[in-house]
Amino acid sequence: MIWLRRRLRLDGLDDDRGMALAIAVVFGTVIVFMVASAVAVATSGIRKSVTDADWNSALSAAYAGVQDYEARLSNDTGYTQYGNPAAPFSASSAALLTLPAGGAANKAFGTGADGDWATVQGGDGRAQYRYEVDSSKYYSSGIVRIRSTGKVGSAVRSVVASVRQQGFVDFLYFTDYEIQDPVMTGASATDCVKYAWQGRPVAAYGSNLCGEIAFGGNDTIDGPAHSNDTMRICDATFTGQVTTSNPRATGLRYSRLNSYGGSCTGQQFAPGVTQPGFTSTIDMPATNAAQKSATRSDQGVGRQAGCLYTGPTNIVFNANGTMTVKSPYTSFTETAGDGATSGSNTNGCGLPGTANGQLGSAAGATVAVPDNNLIYVQNVPSATSDKNSVPESRLRTACNTENGVGYPAQNENVVSASPCSYGSRSGDAFVKGVLQGKVTVAAENYIYVTGDVTYADSSSDVLGLSATNAIQVWNPMNSSACGWQGSQRCYTSLLQNNGREIDAAMISAAHTVQVQNSNYGGSRGTLKIVGAIAQKFRGVVNTGGNGYVKNYVYDARLKHTAPPKFLNPVTTTYGITSIGEVSPAYVVSGVCARVNGNCV
Repeated sequence: MIWLRRRLRLDGLDDDRGMALAIAVVFGTVIVFMVASAVAVATSGIRKSVTDADWNSALSAAYAGVQDYEARLSNDTGYTQYGNPAAPFSASSAALLTLPAGGAANKAFGTGADGDWATVQGGDGRAQYRYEVDSSKYYSSGIVRIRSTGKVGSAVRSVVASVRQQGFVDFLYFTDYEIQDPVMTGASATDCVKYAWQGRPVAAYGSNLCGEIAFGGNDTIDGPAHSNDTMRICDATFTGQVTTSNPRATGLRYSRLNSYGGSCTGQQFAPGVTQPGFTSTIDMPATNAAQKSATRSDQGVGRQAGCLYTGPTNIVFNANGTMTVKSPYTSFTETAGDGATSGSNTNGCGLPGTANGQLGSAAGATVAVPDNNLIYVQNVPSATSDKNSVPESRLRTACNTENGVGYPAQNENVVSASPCSYGSRSGDAFVKGVLQGKVTVAAENYIYVTGDVTYADSSSDVLGLSATNAIQVWNPMNSSACGWQGSQRCYTSLLQNNGREIDAAMISAAHTVQVQNSNYGGSRGTLKIVGAIAQKFRGVVNTGGNGYVKNYVYDARLKHTAPPKFLNPVTTTYGITSIGEVSPAYVVSGVCARVNGNCV
């Protein structure tokens, strides 16, 4: 200030005007410094705000990647075979195929500094993502794991999600129509194979034109249930979520009617639930023929073909992880070509023939359960070019006679309404035992559950049972003359025990899951099913005190996994079973993040 005053005197400004100018200069300088500081602070805040926004947006971009992959799976169920084998997360999926260039390419499969990133749609172009696929457990559990990484500016974040196909195993109980199978009852398919609200014939009390079946008799359904039709519910208990595709907007979406058309009470739902909720129709495939392709040696990349058996086949699971198979009409356990014009055999499925230890011998062949795979039992092919065709001279043409694997049983009178039970040309699977492993048994015709089917380890073993026609809980009868001068027939069950347990996910694509001869032989105790049931038509379990009382328990593991190569709905959707954030897989340059020198 002294120096400034001297300069002002030299300039002849040693008066109040000079002092005012000096003060103005000083305060102006101070204000300039204050403004500069404020701008610096504001700029710093903006930079922090942008950084925070980028950090949050990067996570959203990672989620967008998961959604993109989920959508691609829903549009193409075979998309699980594609990915980038060079991506670190995909190291265990050695069989992944790289998508071709051009329109089919997917930028999200990029990896490394030179790899692409996909851009989040609808944004400003800054948000990007890439994902890596681990499908190593898809054929065993139905689950694909995906690690998706989002990038916005300098922020990079990653999530890992498990994606599973949604299907029939999401329900303990699933039906398309709440009527008995017209093939079994002789009812008019034209009149009856429609949903209740579409004008199915109404039965008078004491009659039931279409064979509608009610839940009642203290039935317990301990898990999620769905019917595309209107359910009849009486004195039954539903402990889980119950849904229907009945479109009724008001009033009850279920019927308080018993199987004879009479009104009833005693319905119990989960706490807070008064009736089934609404959800859209889930369409069933017409057959399980798609599963047969899993037994072809020329299809599938990097995976072992399943076991193909021809004609009636008896399967007994042993608790040590083996199964004993008797299948006398099988010539080749694997085929190739669309017409099965070539075939091969593997010791893993048992060798055809009648020598000791072979599939056609009296004791059958004992082999390891084809773990994480499928067994398919086909009808005897009619085309002579098929490698598993059988000369007519070896086949028994009559129905309900010895089929080569021990059915009908000794003293069994075939009284079931099933057409051609135990036919020697039929692809029937007869199943029982204690399973150790993960496998699906599929039959082109019937599956007969001939005894208890349980797990050696209920935490790891998984069984699927899939039939185009009915799945029958075997309940053989012997009949004899009774009544006044033998004018009537009386039926006695040939089974020596009461009660039956079936641990499995079961589906009948075109028919039903039911108890054989459910209206004969008196009470059989309780039918306990731990797993899931899906069927086109409602199966009868108990008739007038004959048959079994239901105790159905949902296997909660089926929410997160499924039996190998299980049958899926016509319209396929995928759902996320779990998702969580993990350490970033990449840095902003695209190079993989490293821990101890290794890519994470």
